[in-house]
Amino acid sequence: MLRFQTLTWGVQQAYSASFDRSQAALLALLLVVIAIVVVAAERGARGSVTRTTAVHSTKEPLTPLVRVLFTSLVALPPAIGVLIPLVGLSARLAEATTLRSINVERLVEATITTMGVSLAAALVALALALPIAALGARYRGRWVSVVESAGYLSNGLPGIVVGLSLVFFSLSVIPSLYQTVVVLVFAYAVLFMPKALGTARASIEGVSVDLINVARTLGASRFQAWWRVTVPLALPGIGIGALLVAITTMKELPATLLLRPLGSSTLATELWSRTAAGEFGAAAPYAAVLVLVAAIPAMILSGVRSVAKEEL
Repeated sequence: MLRFQTLTWGVQQAYSASFDRSQAALLALLLVVIAIVVVAAERGARGSVTRTTAVHSTKEPLTPLVRVLFTSLVALPPAIGVLIPLVGLSARLAEATTLRSINVERLVEATITTMGVSLAAALVALALALPIAALGARYRGRWVSVVESAGYLSNGLPGIVVGLSLVFFSLSVIPSLYQTVVVLVFAYAVLFMPKALGTARASIEGVSVDLINVARTLGASRFQAWWRVTVPLALPGIGIGALLVAITTMKELPATLLLRPLGSSTLATELWSRTAAGEFGAAAPYAAVLVLVAAIPAMILSGVRSVAKEEL
């Protein structure tokens, strides 16, 4: 929307302007190369990190002036990124023309669709990420490293590339799946699985191997030790990954525009269609509901993190 020329913008322009698949594929390949470099750097840095134990230290008192200064600096990003947009959105919602343009039935339908596909995408992404996370957290080897690294690469692909790839695949291989919820949810899972993979891997790795060994000595099988020891202790982190996928899915637009079933829409697509037509008053209710719906998993996520901190 801001027309800033990033690689993702270039891919979108190549497809929308002339449907130039070769140029768009080249730009997408460059994104994949960048993602490979970042993943390789992360894996290289992971081995050099040393684990330390936190030591309690005495808090140094701050003068009132310094306290106000640092509080203002910390509060500035949330004010610019959250407070100002919410104030502008509230002002738009309060206008009479906006209230008259609300289509309640379409708004409810888009909300239900958004929540449904987000929940499905979170579950599918978690199902795909858990085996890779367990392998990466408990085993070492070249093939494990390759599989885990490949799981993160989809994070470097823009939604339009994944969406168009699935359009071509479904039309060529399984035409009956074209523009169905199955393909749409699978696209979400491919795009956002790295969010679930990272948190799940860290959570599983944080479960002490000694606890698993104790469970095995008490007669538990590998699966029983996994289910009774690893899963309960790693569940908060695994849940965080699923919530991150759900939040990101609610806002995803390019793949949704390409793959959504005919006649259905999400809050993001409704918001985009009205904004593109200059109907900002009609777009405001969808934006407000999208903020409220996305705030639900965000609040749950905040609660999960608070519980995890208390346990630590």
